[in-house]
Amino acid sequence: MRVTLFGASGLLGQELVRELSADPINDLLTALSSQDADLRDPTRVRERIRDSRPDWVILSAAYTDVDGCESHRDQAFAVNCEGAVNVAQAARAAGARLLFLSTDYVFDGTRRSPYEITDARNPTSVYGESKARAEERLQEILPEVCIARTSWLFGHGGKCFPATILKLASTRPEISVVNDQRGSPTFTSDLASALVQLCRANAQGIVHATNSGNCTWFDFAAEIVHAAGLPTKVNPVTTAEFPRPARRPAYSVLSPDSLHALNIHMSSWHDALRRYLASAPAASGVSSGLSK
Repeated sequence: MRVTLFGASGLLGQELVRELSADPINDLLTALSSQDADLRDPTRVRERIRDSRPDWVILSAAYTDVDGCESHRDQAFAVNCEGAVNVAQAARAAGARLLFLSTDYVFDGTRRSPYEITDARNPTSVYGESKARAEERLQEILPEVCIARTSWLFGHGGKCFPATILKLASTRPEISVVNDQRGSPTFTSDLASALVQLCRANAQGIVHATNSGNCTWFDFAAEIVHAAGLPTKVNPVTTAEFPRPARRPAYSVLSPDSLHALNIHMSSWHDALRRYLASAPAASGVSSGLSK
């Protein structure tokens, strides 16, 4: 299996590089960062896919600054939607399959039971809208595309919620975290493994891929502090008390049924967090934000 990966330097991309490099079935990995191929440059994207001759193209590159997207709508759509279209058109021309990473933010968060792959998209943020429109466009260009929606990513090699909490908890006696947004934390190592399995299974259509279980950001933070053995007190607050430019869905838990149908299973977020902490370097270089 020959794979061309866009977004190799990102939080998930780094894990995909490790997973694919260790995969005995993978014949050749072409790992591209934004410096290697800007998604907004269709000519460069087409050249990189043509020259690497992949069986699968994995698109994990995106403009993921959720708040930044609100004030940079054009950039968000240029990268997340039009950039994805450029990749899909190049993959189609090369006869390659496409795996596109999407998000729980394509939903509005009004449900109180896990979102199924058949539920209607209704994003409430520019970031979510850019990814939702990309999903629609890609399904038109490549009907066999595999769209993997995920949520609340954390991992090594970049900014993420646990690293932020560990840094804050090491310097403050108390921290406050929102307790009215619920989702499923997902470890990039586990997600990378699941994505490679999707490629092996020649998956198509929409798949929801997250660690199992769900929690609020407050629950997640409290578990991080407890598991790390820190004395910091974690206080719950409402989203209204912690305003952000982009509206977050209050509930964005994704049903695992589509993943399980392919006989792919991901561990609980509690187990994933324990493994993350066991392998985490000292927290450094993280942001001061308290949610995605």
